[in-house]
Amino acid sequence: MSDVSTLGLRQSRLFTASEILGYLVLAVVIFIVIPSALDAFRLNLFGKYLTYAFVAIGLVLCWGVGGILSLGQGVFFGLGGYCMAMFLKLEASTPENTAIQSTPGIPDFMDWNQLTELPWWWVPFNSFAVTVFAIVAVPMVLAFVIGLAMFTRRVSGVYFAIITQAIAAIATILIIGQQGFTGGVNGITDLRTLMGWDIRPDNAKTILYFVSGILLFAVLFVAHVIRKSKAGRLMIAIRDREDRVRFSGYNVANFKIFVFCVGAAFAAIGGAMFTLQVGFISPTLVGIVPSIYMVIFCAVGGRSSLIGAVYGALLVNWAQTTFSESFPELWLLAMGALFIAVVMAFPMGLAGLYDDYLKRHVDRVLAPVDRMMIHRAARRESEKLSATRATQPAE
Repeated sequence: MSDVSTLGLRQSRLFTASEILGYLVLAVVIFIVIPSALDAFRLNLFGKYLTYAFVAIGLVLCWGVGGILSLGQGVFFGLGGYCMAMFLKLEASTPENTAIQSTPGIPDFMDWNQLTELPWWWVPFNSFAVTVFAIVAVPMVLAFVIGLAMFTRRVSGVYFAIITQAIAAIATILIIGQQGFTGGVNGITDLRTLMGWDIRPDNAKTILYFVSGILLFAVLFVAHVIRKSKAGRLMIAIRDREDRVRFSGYNVANFKIFVFCVGAAFAAIGGAMFTLQVGFISPTLVGIVPSIYMVIFCAVGGRSSLIGAVYGALLVNWAQTTFSESFPELWLLAMGALFIAVVMAFPMGLAGLYDDYLKRHVDRVLAPVDRMMIHRAARRESEKLSATRATQPAE
């Protein structure tokens, strides 16, 4: 096979040997090292940290690949969390469990706010299937509306970031203001079971940790496929030379809307798992501050690296917990100093450190594996071509 064909196979491969190794190392860390090194309480904390990694992965696609800095990802994280919480709250609000209320059979905060029946838009969340669909669909619809309104008018850069930040503030105010429907500032609490399975014991939290890990790798795979696809390459081109891509005949707005919706879906899945892992959801997870934290996770890990974003989410949250326990009065300053130090010393985050100091050595060690993978791919292409020619009628 020619050198040009070999180069094409090298560039079109879904995974390189070093990428496979990176995902394997991450799997060992998440599924073996962390569970074996921590007790149930700490493992539950890391389960919560994993849910933030979903948002960081979406931000890599939006910000690192597409150049779209969103400071409102907490809105999508919160929407996913609230959708799951609504199902769990309805399951916990049976007439038997709420017999002491003025109106049995509705969530307690509704009864406190003198509602006498379940709002119509709560009713579908009695179904788990509808809930799972809504967790992904509702944030994606909102992202589509925002993207359609912004990207078709070529709003980008700092202006888009400020608008998403304003949307996060509006969402927080709306949730707090509609106390009778959303639980207000307290959020939705006292979540007990998932389809009859008690989610409160330590063993349930451990199972949910592993479920979060499995879903995280599913999201990583989808994000990796998108990044390696033609759409992913076009998003990189849009990030670097948007006008040139537009003059080439591509609808830039559609690609931006697509990646923004995907990032919203990833964040919402993380929010749903957060609700299951922690047992509540509140507006404090929707506003400006948590959205900025989510960008920090991505920046520390490396905004161009999917795996780095996961490590960034774990590292920043672990550091936050450690600093808040050891230095309760100074932990915010310590977190700020950590972020500033990482950004100034390593502009590309932890992934940049790997690229600068380790990647070339890893690639050199794995070069024989890469050549073997390319050779096998070339052989499969040759076999397919031969089979195609054999089935064609002779002229």
